[in-house]
Amino acid sequence: MTRPAGPVVDCRGVSRVFGRGATEVVAVDDVTCQVGAGQRVALTGESGSGKSTLLHLLAGLDAPTTGTVDWPALMVRDGRPQGVGVVFQAPSLVPALDVTDNVALPLLLAGVAEPVARERALRALTDLELLELAPAFPDELSGGQGQRVVIARVLAGAPALVLADEPTGQLDHRTGGHVLDVLLHAVAELGAALVVSTHDPSVAERLPDRWAMTDGHLLNAAAGAALR
Repeated sequence: MTRPAGPVVDCRGVSRVFGRGATEVVAVDDVTCQVGAGQRVALTGESGSGKSTLLHLLAGLDAPTTGTVDWPALMVRDGRPQGVGVVFQAPSLVPALDVTDNVALPLLLAGVAEPVARERALRALTDLELLELAPAFPDELSGGQGQRVVIARVLAGAPALVLADEPTGQLDHRTGGHVLDVLLHAVAELGAALVVSTHDPSVAERLPDRWAMTDGHLLNAAAGAALR
């Protein structure tokens, strides 16, 4: 799949503050970073270091208190970037919908015709070897199966940027490794950029670029090296 050259997301001097006065928390503090097309980044740090907040800013799910977040290679509509897929720590599937409808749902919400949305959903499930789960409901899936279905949902939308927030955090080591295999395969097929937040060194070592967060700060030289 042909992707535009250049950065897919560009953060400049970004901070995100929650609360005021005595309750103020600086979750992300003066972060400057850039994710290039096709780049693979592991975002490491302890719980509470600001990883999830930074991912939400990169996805356009939250707005910075100060600084700017831009998506130079993506279409932006009503302040939100198009072409961004997010994998959360929990599977986040709709219980009342079967697997096919869960994968098709974001496409339908984006205005894609139902037959086309279902065809793309089934193709994504086939590509990830999940077609046998198509008629199942979320409560019939294991944790690993649920996360793989979420990755199929992302794949069906053909994003240019995939952001995964601790996608293996609730899984045992073997299942988590398989989910990561599926995720890496999916983004390779898409030619998408990928940022995975994790506190697991075995996950981080699977990605070539590694950034580290501590107390809201993006510390390591790799973050600066990404500015190209």
